[in-house]
Amino acid sequence: MDTSPSPVRATGLSETTKAALYMTAAAVCFALMNVLVRIASKNVPTMEVVFFRNLFALAGMIPWLASTGLGALRTSQLKLHITRAVIGVISMIVWFAALVHVPLADAVALNFTLPLFVVLGAALLLGEGVGPRRWVATMVGFSGMLVILRPGFTDISLYTGLPVLAAIFMAASMLLLKRISAQDGAGTSVAMMNLLMTPLSLLPALFVWRWPDFADYGVLALLGLSAMAAHLFLARAFGHADASVASLFDYTRLPFVALFAWI
Repeated sequence: MDTSPSPVRATGLSETTKAALYMTAAAVCFALMNVLVRIASKNVPTMEVVFFRNLFALAGMIPWLASTGLGALRTSQLKLHITRAVIGVISMIVWFAALVHVPLADAVALNFTLPLFVVLGAALLLGEGVGPRRWVATMVGFSGMLVILRPGFTDISLYTGLPVLAAIFMAASMLLLKRISAQDGAGTSVAMMNLLMTPLSLLPALFVWRWPDFADYGVLALLGLSAMAAHLFLARAFGHADASVASLFDYTRLPFVALFAWI
């Protein structure tokens, strides 16, 4: 049972509105995380950034675990959590590499194939009823991404496919989260994810290890905490609406990325 506070609980808002608010909040946190990844990767190897992102996100869950007790980690879906953690580490490595090697605007725009993959997966794998309105909303968002991407997108390289590949793994992770959120609360799913992903991401980081500077630790800590908040909001969004609905509001991430990158 999830005992963490819910800002929109008992407000009379519809389930879809709650999902939209949570998903938009997640988009803000993910946008901040993307910018912080680029900053951190200037001095810290990408594999190591992935590890510290998970470590600090796990550290951010300690107050919640202290208040609820370790019993909050009890789950009957351990296999799903482990599968999601493995997919999560892979998607994180691919996505962080994309943020380093592809211009930020292009990487984020290409990654907006994510809602398309989620809607398709929700229809085929979760059995969600994806009607014409959801498909139209998905295609409008996808078309908007192409409009933003095309004017300045001229350089094609092997790295260009990384954001799309990351989107496929992210979609798989989100679909697993939708399954998990049917039984486990947001706090449990996020704590389990970071608890499993931290040691998994440490292994590849050891091959390129370089101790960060003091200032780098501040960036990495903020990166981990923003990622933790993003996944809490994401889990709550999927707890209130179908994956095919909640994922559409991920398109709000682009203006926030532009704002944070400008700042």
